[in-house]
Amino acid sequence: MSKDKAVPTSKFSRALRFGSLAGRVASNVAYGGLKSMVTGQNKSTKELVLNSKNIEQLAQQLAHLRGAAMKLGQLLSMDAGELLSPELSALLSRLRNKATPMPHKQLTQTLKQQWGAHWLDGLANFELRPFAAASIGQVHRAYTDSGTKLAVKVQYPGVAKSIESDVDNVVRLLKLTGLLPKGLDIDELIAEAKAQLLNEADYTLEAHYMNQYQEKLGPSSHFVVPKAQSELCTTQILAMEFVEGEAIEQALTCTQEERNRLVMHLLTLFMHELFDFRLMQTDPNFANYLYQRDTGRIVLLDFGATRAISEPISRGYWQLIQGAITGERGVMAQAARDIGYFSDDVDKAYEHNVLDIFALACEPLTVGGEYDFASSDLAARIKQKGLAMSSREQQWHSPPVDALFIHRKLAGLFLIAAKLQAKVNVSDIFNEQRKSSGVS
Repeated sequence: MSKDKAVPTSKFSRALRFGSLAGRVASNVAYGGLKSMVTGQNKSTKELVLNSKNIEQLAQQLAHLRGAAMKLGQLLSMDAGELLSPELSALLSRLRNKATPMPHKQLTQTLKQQWGAHWLDGLANFELRPFAAASIGQVHRAYTDSGTKLAVKVQYPGVAKSIESDVDNVVRLLKLTGLLPKGLDIDELIAEAKAQLLNEADYTLEAHYMNQYQEKLGPSSHFVVPKAQSELCTTQILAMEFVEGEAIEQALTCTQEERNRLVMHLLTLFMHELFDFRLMQTDPNFANYLYQRDTGRIVLLDFGATRAISEPISRGYWQLIQGAITGERGVMAQAARDIGYFSDDVDKAYEHNVLDIFALACEPLTVGGEYDFASSDLAARIKQKGLAMSSREQQWHSPPVDALFIHRKLAGLFLIAAKLQAKVNVSDIFNEQRKSSGVS
C-alpha cells in the first residue's frame, strides 16, 4: 500500500487540486509541443495531452482526491469504456483499486467526530493501519471488549460534502484534456453518478441494504452477508462482523466442479436480484467477493452501490432475454424500447447494433449446455461491436442509467467466470428462474 496522504477536505482545497492539475497538464502540453517542433515530429494537441506523464499525473491526483473524483473514474471506466479513447480507458482502469490511506491523525479525528472523544470505549483494540482502501473509505480491523472481531469502514473526511463539485470538476478536467469525446452526452450518467455517490456516502443506508440482503437470502447455504453492528454505525462509519474468506480469484486453484458451482451461484443470484428481489448490488469489483473454501460459501461485501430495480425494467429484461433465446428480434426491439434504450423513431442502424450487442450478451443462455467462459472471446466481441458504434458519432447515445448498472454487474460476473475458467449451463439457471417465478 502506498504512503499515507491526507485527504483534502474542503471544496476550496479540492478545487485547487483540480486547478493545479489542469495547469500541470497545460504546462506539459506546452513543453511537449515545443519539443516536438524542435525534433520535427509535429505532434497533435491530443497526442501531447495524452502523453504518459499527463496520464500518470491524472491517475495519481484523482486517486489522492479519492471520493467522487475516483468513483466517477471507476463508473466511466466500467460503463462507457466502449466509447472512450484507449488512453482514457487505461487511466480510469488504474483508478479501480488505486487509493492511498489517510494519515493516522486524520483517521483519529474522524473517529472522534463520529464516535465521540472516548471513541475507544467498548473496543479492546482498533488497528490504525487499514487492510483495505478504496474510493469512499478505508477498512480497519477492530475487536470489541467481548472479543468480537469487526471490520470497520471509515469514510474519508469531506467526501460527502464535495461530491457534486468533485464530479463537475472531474468532467471539466476530462473535457479540457480532450479525453471525453465531444459528441458523447453523459449528462444523465453524471447526474446519476452524483445521486449514487450520495447514497454510497451514507453508511447507514448501506447497513440497511445489508440487512435487506440478509432477509432476502435467509439462512443461505451459498452466501454470507456480514451483520452490521448498528450501535456502532453512523453516516460515515460502517461497523460489521469480520467474515473470513480468501480473495475470490484464489478459487482458481479449486477443482473445476467447485469453480463451476461458485459461478453458477453468482449468476443465479443475479437472476434473483433482477427478477425476484428487484434489488441489485451493482458493483462487481472482485474485491467485493470472498470465498470460503471450507464451507463453499461466497461472502458478499460492500452494498453501497445497491439499487432498486423498477418492475418495468425487470419485466423488460425478462422479455429481452426471452427474445434473445428464441432469436426473435422484434421481441428484443420492443423490450429494448420498454427498458428505454430507444424510441420508435430511432435510427435503424443504431437499433440493429444495439440488438446485436444484446444478442451477444445473451450468448451464454443460447448454447443449450455448458458455456465455457475461459475459452470464449465474448467480451472482445462485445467490445468490438461497441467500438464500431462509437466510430459513428451520430449513433452515440446514453443508455438508461438503470440499464448501465445492470450491464455493469453482468459484465463483472462474466469477468469473474472467465477468471475462474468456469463452465456453466446458464440456460438451466434461467429455466429454473422461469419455474420459480411462474413467468412464461
